[in-house]
Amino acid sequence: MRIGSGFDVHAFGPGDHVMLGGVRIAHERGVIAHSDGDVLLHALCDALLGAAGLGDIGQHFPDSDPRWRGAPSARFVAAVLALVRGAGLAVVNADLTLLAEAPRIGPHREAIRREVARLLELAPERVNLKATTTERLGFLGRAEGLAAQAVVLLAGG
Repeated sequence: MRIGSGFDVHAFGPGDHVMLGGVRIAHERGVIAHSDGDVLLHALCDALLGAAGLGDIGQHFPDSDPRWRGAPSARFVAAVLALVRGAGLAVVNADLTLLAEAPRIGPHREAIRREVARLLELAPERVNLKATTTERLGFLGRAEGLAAQAVVLLAGG
């Protein structure tokens, strides 16, 4: 068994939506990012790569590479999952946390869980999603951006 953790953060910028866990959510702003800026999936990729001892998302999908400009983060998850499986490992479960004042994920929680489970080829009950604010402290509390943490458990290898 192997445990991995991941973290990602993006500043808000122009736009009318954010991507969270592969789900497009209407919002008054977008995020500044090279790809689609999905903090949940980016943190998930880092957690998977970390647990498998395969580096980090920046090594595999550098923001200096034009191939990834505007890319859907679901592509990153699929590629990382293939690497994890290639290392003889399987995902047992994933636990994700969104840190943001907005958007509120309550109305989208189940859609995000289902989409992350689909991407990981897991039953939805093996994916958990939580959200919290920072009680208006720091850049997250000032609603300047959003962040995510992920923890995964892998078996095998």
